Amino acid sequence: MSLVIVLLSLVVLIILISYFKIDTFLSFLIVSIGAGLALGIAPDRLPQTMESGIGSILGSLSLLLVLGAMLGKIIAESGAAREIASVMVSKFGVKHIQWGMAFTGLLAGIPLFYGIGFVLLVPLLFSVINQYKLPAVYTGLPMLAALSVTHGFLPPHPSPTALVAMFNANIGNTLVYGLLLSVPAIISAGPVFSRSLKNMVASPIALFETKEPDKKKIYLPGKLNSLFSATLSIILLLVVALISYFIPADGGKAGSFLKLFGSPAVVMLIALTFATYSLGIRQGRKMKEVMKIYVDAIKDIAPVLLIIAGSGMFKQVMDESGISGELAAKMQQLPIHPLVLGWLTAAFIRICVGSATVAALTTAGVMTPLVIQSGVNPNLMVLSLGAGSLFLSHVNDAGFWMFKEYFGLSMKDTFRSWTVMETIVSLTGLGGVLVLNFFI
Repeated sequence: MSLVIVLLSLVVLIILISYFKIDTFLSFLIVSIGAGLALGIAPDRLPQTMESGIGSILGSLSLLLVLGAMLGKIIAESGAAREIASVMVSKFGVKHIQWGMAFTGLLAGIPLFYGIGFVLLVPLLFSVINQYKLPAVYTGLPMLAALSVTHGFLPPHPSPTALVAMFNANIGNTLVYGLLLSVPAIISAGPVFSRSLKNMVASPIALFETKEPDKKKIYLPGKLNSLFSATLSIILLLVVALISYFIPADGGKAGSFLKLFGSPAVVMLIALTFATYSLGIRQGRKMKEVMKIYVDAIKDIAPVLLIIAGSGMFKQVMDESGISGELAAKMQQLPIHPLVLGWLTAAFIRICVGSATVAALTTAGVMTPLVIQSGVNPNLMVLSLGAGSLFLSHVNDAGFWMFKEYFGLSMKDTFRSWTVMETIVSLTGLGGVLVLNFFI
């Protein structure tokens, strides 16, 4: 009976979000209350349970996600992302423009949230397409594939970062494994797949403008400055992950300082402090103006934080009711590897709901006890759910419509290009996770 309640809860959640268009956080709240009562949690204890769920997940994530949003915003507003893109175009040339766009999407996608990266880079893409008379989908899909991969696989993006916290994984190791998976996923879904779309007819939107800094008052950051400021947090996380193999966490003062400066929040703070100077003050902005950019960033990340908070409520209800342990025991009896099971569950919810973040975090609430009991590598489970959450994007996904409208495609061609690209990323990610599982 408990299993039926959980399945019904997921179905209700999907219906509330996709059919009735109710806000995701409110949908999580409604379903968590209903599931908690149905699973036997005392009514007077249920509010505390849900508050505990919100606190447990946001307590470790809020700082990191807010700092990440601020960093992405200053990179976007300063023009640094455009500088990165222009470097890639100049270095790869028209002949290898697909590879340049894919690399641009990867570099810019690491610090930028997907929506910001899309809006910021697509105008540049269109200018390149118009200047060199290139096929739009053939040229642009590799960049969008890279943006999608970073969104699903790599911290500090919200979904993988939240999953790291929920599974008690290591953010540095997850980043390293995620980068290893990103390369084949981007290549297969980007430059390789888009070759088959070279003759696809598109009519890119004409009126698409982004804010340009006032060059009379603001200096654009240099190319090296832009690249270093955008990737500093990743460089620091990778360096700390490498050093940790030689200095144990309990290795006296050295280990203690390593834990401090290896903390993702501290790493992000260092990167943000550097970017505040290099992309803000140094470029002619006043501190008040930079702080205004950061306030806007907090507004951008607020809806994502609420979705994560909702998933924390649902997870806590599952834990307190005891159903999580029961489900984990039953799942272990299935003839399916836990990593594949996690991917399948996330993919199913993604198809129903449309949101990759909701799909991954909802699945995590069910899979957390299985990760503990099965002993599966939590870093790989993060990536498995991330891959599943990208599967088969279609009409209930905002990204589907952004791509269709900005590129001026028919429904049929959007399915042939965007939907297939996202599916290739998802399947390649799952394959890479299973390969890594043999060696880790």
